[in-house]
Amino acid sequence: MRVEIHGHRGARGLWPENTLPGLIRTMELGVHALELDVALTADRRLVLTHDLTVSSVTSADTRPVRPDDPSFPYVGKPINSLTLAQLRTLDVGVRLPRRPDDPFAPTQLPMPETRMPTLGAVLGLVNAYEADGVRLHVELKSDPTRPELTADPELFTGLVVEELERHGRLDNAAILSFDWRIVGHAAAMAPGTPRFALIELDTLHWHDDLGADIPAAARDAGATTLSPEHVMVDEPLMAQAAAAGLDVAVWTVNDPALGARMLDLGVTGIVTDYPDRMRDLWRDRGLPLPDPVTPLRPVTV
Repeated sequence: MRVEIHGHRGARGLWPENTLPGLIRTMELGVHALELDVALTADRRLVLTHDLTVSSVTSADTRPVRPDDPSFPYVGKPINSLTLAQLRTLDVGVRLPRRPDDPFAPTQLPMPETRMPTLGAVLGLVNAYEADGVRLHVELKSDPTRPELTADPELFTGLVVEELERHGRLDNAAILSFDWRIVGHAAAMAPGTPRFALIELDTLHWHDDLGADIPAAARDAGATTLSPEHVMVDEPLMAQAAAAGLDVAVWTVNDPALGARMLDLGVTGIVTDYPDRMRDLWRDRGLPLPDPVTPLRPVTV
């Protein structure tokens, strides 16, 4: 059975998350899939961001897009209230250690003056690398309990599907969301594209009538893979997933000992902030490693 390494937000533990340079380095390290997050701006552009408001940990204001912009500063503002031009002024290449327990600031390589990319830019980059062996796992950030921050799920899904199709990546991608309405829309719009139903203890209340069989509920919502928080994964859940016909990709696993335990339980994918650590685990287990993508060479004239 194929078991995959999925780079979380690129490789958040190593390089700035959801950024072009971070994604490049993750591909060059070698992963089966790049996981990234997208949200919709005020001008309906798909941008990479994990948060529905501009994070003070991953983003820093540099300047207003124009001197009299009343929305400035942008940090802390809803993504859907800002335009792409406003968001592109942010520096998203330096993690700001706002919390003393932040594990990523000490291990993440700063890349100052990095800008927030669009999904289209990422897809163009992956195609430029001819990285056909790397699948794009696009998580659509949506919170049904906060509709004021969240795009219409059908519209949002349609825009992502259109962008993937425009770049010829629909057959080499997956659509992920904690909001299972999006999983259902993706099943209707792109039935050949894998769909991951994300689940965690903190968002169980998002789902009505979830019942005791979470994998069956995910399957009925349109998922092809269940992607749970690692604390939820045990033998009974794995048995339910097998009965529902779903693979299980677990997140977010950064400790090799925990990764080994997840492999022993039979997961088919591990989502990690540290793909380098999981590659070492794969070597120890004799599992096939994903090939690193060859770096692009500068063009000389």
